[in-house]
Amino acid sequence: MDTNTAAVVETEQNEVVSAAHKDRRYVGTKETVVYILYDIAQSFNINKYNDIFVTDIIKIGLKFQSVVSFVIGIWDMINDLFLAAIVDKTRTRWGKFKPWLVIYGIPGVALSLLFWAMPLMFGGRGSYDIGKLTFYLIFQLINNLAGSLSAIARTGMLATITPNIIDRTRLITEANLLSGFVEKAPEIIMGLLIDLVNHGKLKIKMPTLYMSGGMMTSIVSGLFALIFALIAKERVSQTVDKPSIKESFKSIFTNKPLLLITLSEFLGAFSIGSGINYYYINVLGLATMSTIVGIPGAIVSPISYSYVPWARSKFSTKTLWIFGSHISDFLMVGVFAVGSINKNYKKLGAMIPAFMLRETIWMFFWGIRSVIPEEMRNEAIDYGEWKNGYRNEGLTGVAKDLPKKLINTFGNTVKALILEKAGYVEGAGFGGQSEKTEYSLFWMCTILPVITGILSIVPKLFYDLNGEKRDKMYLELYERRKALATQQDSFNSEDNNTQQEA
Repeated sequence: MDTNTAAVVETEQNEVVSAAHKDRRYVGTKETVVYILYDIAQSFNINKYNDIFVTDIIKIGLKFQSVVSFVIGIWDMINDLFLAAIVDKTRTRWGKFKPWLVIYGIPGVALSLLFWAMPLMFGGRGSYDIGKLTFYLIFQLINNLAGSLSAIARTGMLATITPNIIDRTRLITEANLLSGFVEKAPEIIMGLLIDLVNHGKLKIKMPTLYMSGGMMTSIVSGLFALIFALIAKERVSQTVDKPSIKESFKSIFTNKPLLLITLSEFLGAFSIGSGINYYYINVLGLATMSTIVGIPGAIVSPISYSYVPWARSKFSTKTLWIFGSHISDFLMVGVFAVGSINKNYKKLGAMIPAFMLRETIWMFFWGIRSVIPEEMRNEAIDYGEWKNGYRNEGLTGVAKDLPKKLINTFGNTVKALILEKAGYVEGAGFGGQSEKTEYSLFWMCTILPVITGILSIVPKLFYDLNGEKRDKMYLELYERRKALATQQDSFNSEDNNTQQEA
């Protein structure tokens, strides 16, 4: 056989192997269902109103919130590195990540219930009561530690549930599409109830409302997450030898896709804002504003997932990443312009159409915005395996988020100080802020995040894990994983024989 013929045969064999791999579905219906439940669990909460809960219900002073944000930010970066190293060295018969998700299940729910119960423990105490502030700081330290462990294990688990990129894209798309019909229900209902209480239509104390909503959603989402942890399987093989911490760190700097994603998120973390709920609730007096302006978008959003495969085939990952990430920011500039004319920012008649138009156009691209970054994160982990011969999902996820967390620590610290500087009065509620403060809340949630985060677009311009390069990577990974699985079977067989002889 001559060289040309051999090359043709090898190419044909590679195409057959690649096609067979792409066509294989690893995750069945049962596991797909629990995957969707787990996706729902990540957003089935009222965390959207956490800032208001902490500032106006628990009444933690804004200055102390700044201190806590700084301390927690530093603590988060430190514990992430240690936890990632522990998780990456985990090897059990159940997998690398599954045990940690199971272990976190019940304690995670307990911590969440404790957070929402704080008004019972500290109701009536001042904004700078030493006992309340001490408890709040200690709680945040423990909660952050547990949350970091869960996040590291979750990132790794979702990256190893299937080795097939098409299967993985299907899971991500189905989860984002189907969970969208359920996961936002608590936020919508909570917003409606807040408005009814604020306008005297519902006779219930606001702390009771927050505690009830927070505890109920914590239990439901915790149950969904535990079911997933118990049923889901890891299918991407780990090397028998555990990479050293030095090797793990070294692998990060040879991972170009990861470095570009990290740099983009780092620059994006400079985006500072007050959060839109302060504006909706305190200026417009409408916590359900996000629900109202999102009605047309709720119709468009599910449709947006239908053309994700088409978009993937027609445009590069780079193009879709840029467009999906920044379309909402460009649209928000228009909202700011409308609100700044004739004090429209105080008028529902002007702001509802402006936000509604922005939300509708944004939701038209929501499928791309949801699926592409998730795929890219998993592809970056696979790229590290391709370049280095081993996987380190834990440290990869931490390394990607570490620079962003560093800047977010600064941003969260500054956020409370900006609110105070703007004259925000804690607990004053709708109609209790000055006109200057009201306009500050408007521009701080519209134009300020856009201006301070615009540089994140630059690293996206250099992303090149597309087309032939990506196909080559997954073909070679497929062959390597087959060989690794054979090696592990042989290792397990020898180990069993040794135990039987003993």
